[in-house]
Amino acid sequence: MTPVHITQVWSRSNRRRRVLTTAAVVAAAFLAGCGGSNVSGGTPTKGGTLTLLTQSEQILHLDPQRNYTGEDLAFANGYLQRTLTSYTLSPDADKAGKLVADLATDTGTSSEGGRVWKFTLRDGVKWENGQPVTCEDVKYGVSRTFATSIITDGPTYAISLLDIPTAKDGSSVYKGPYATTGNNSAAYDKAVTCDGSTITFRLKQPQGDFNYTVTLLSFAPVPKAFDTAEKYDDRPLSNGPYKILSYQKKTKLVLVRNSQWSASVDSYRPAYPDRIEYVFGIQDALITERLVADAADDQRSLSPDSIVPAKLAAVFGDARLKDRRFNDLDPYVRYYAINTTKVPVLKHRQAILAAVDRAQLRKIAGGTYAGDYADGVIKPNLSMDYAPTGLWDTLLGKSIPPEGDAAYAKQLIKDSGTPFPNPITIDYPKSPENDKAVSSMIASLAKARIVAKPNGLEPGSYYGIVLDPAKQGTMSAAGWGPDWLNASTVIPELFTPAGGFNLSRYDDATFTKACLDARALTDRSAQAKRWQELDKQAAQLALVLPTRFGREQRLVGSKVNGAYIWSPYGSWPYAALAVAK
Repeated sequence: MTPVHITQVWSRSNRRRRVLTTAAVVAAAFLAGCGGSNVSGGTPTKGGTLTLLTQSEQILHLDPQRNYTGEDLAFANGYLQRTLTSYTLSPDADKAGKLVADLATDTGTSSEGGRVWKFTLRDGVKWENGQPVTCEDVKYGVSRTFATSIITDGPTYAISLLDIPTAKDGSSVYKGPYATTGNNSAAYDKAVTCDGSTITFRLKQPQGDFNYTVTLLSFAPVPKAFDTAEKYDDRPLSNGPYKILSYQKKTKLVLVRNSQWSASVDSYRPAYPDRIEYVFGIQDALITERLVADAADDQRSLSPDSIVPAKLAAVFGDARLKDRRFNDLDPYVRYYAINTTKVPVLKHRQAILAAVDRAQLRKIAGGTYAGDYADGVIKPNLSMDYAPTGLWDTLLGKSIPPEGDAAYAKQLIKDSGTPFPNPITIDYPKSPENDKAVSSMIASLAKARIVAKPNGLEPGSYYGIVLDPAKQGTMSAAGWGPDWLNASTVIPELFTPAGGFNLSRYDDATFTKACLDARALTDRSAQAKRWQELDKQAAQLALVLPTRFGREQRLVGSKVNGAYIWSPYGSWPYAALAVAK
């Protein structure tokens, strides 16, 4: 895997990316229900205009190979761009976690122990210009990922997973479809092959859930003849039920029906509205006010943005809004990684967990609206892979209340037989809210005679600093969500040396082997059991201090039908939305 799937989760706005960038550390973006969610409106029907209202000035990326934001992935996949496989459209998290065939005829066939995966494309799928979607289009689309100087910001799983050699500098020997020199195209052609309508991917190592990986739009087709490189972001060709009529950033994106799309070859997308308008640049408080007022066209509107915090009490205190409001888990876990090279003694790390007042941290973040207490790094809405770890009940030797237990923390340090390595530093992206949170942590740790110092960092450079072992402190604030519905994108990424976000600096050969073995399993139920065991093991090892399973709150207009919190992307289920007349 590559170090690109970092959840940046420290303010209360939404729709932001879950990847490592130099941009500011931003918010937890997405909602997801656990075991079922409220559904708005009545029976969906065809027709009408669905309107989206957002404070953002544009969709971050519509180029499929550059799209890496949960909300935008769901939007583009629901309306414009099909993937080989997709997730079931359901308000129930358990059902929504199941794969279905989309552009492919089935959910893929693996061989050679999970090193080779084949998908056969459906017949009759067309681009908006009437040309057929071919295997070569899929192969070409995936190839664009390798053009890292042009196709930026998107996931790079194709680079890390496909069986293509690396150059001396660690980059792939294949440089993508635009490079004309020093480019080993033969290596790519060997790893990705087409035989009629069947595409085959050859991987470096077994990947039991590769058919989940291809739900990402980075594995979606792009016709070579219509590729405009970085400009493709502004006008991608559609093979979905809608196409772009107009797109003016900072103003509006308008989608209309794609006459070349046919329900006969796409049973996944109901395509209810006649038209979709995405209106940009609206002040966040005004969005909430308009949705609450529910007047005229706003009745058929919704927003990918959160309810503004100042309006939460009013919205959730108004019985009239009961069927239009949502308060569910998002996909992200908030935690503080504990640098095991700086706190190598297990009981010292466990003492940190026992001492911290998690209740105060949640109160500072927004109380119950901010989230539920976390017991590990796998979240309940990753339903197949989650099981309670017992962290706060038994794993540390006794039950630890949310307010912490300073006396027990001191006992753990005493039982270790070695002095605690005072002082420690706590890295965090600096903001008024985060200043308060870290001050609270310092105070509760002090009660256990653990001396901690704050290290507030400029948010835009935060991850660039803490990902550098030479610059990282003792504890580092972080957040994480899976890139697809499998803890293979959680546990190995956070707790193995090859992981993209191992802020715990944990390096244990036995644990790493267990992760690799679990990742290779093609029996999904058996794999889920392994992830549950490894999550519990990581919790007992106190590799992180988990604080919250985040929540987010949203609102829709009264004539929006079929809205619910769709767990795969923590987004609206765009493909299923409709409006009443």
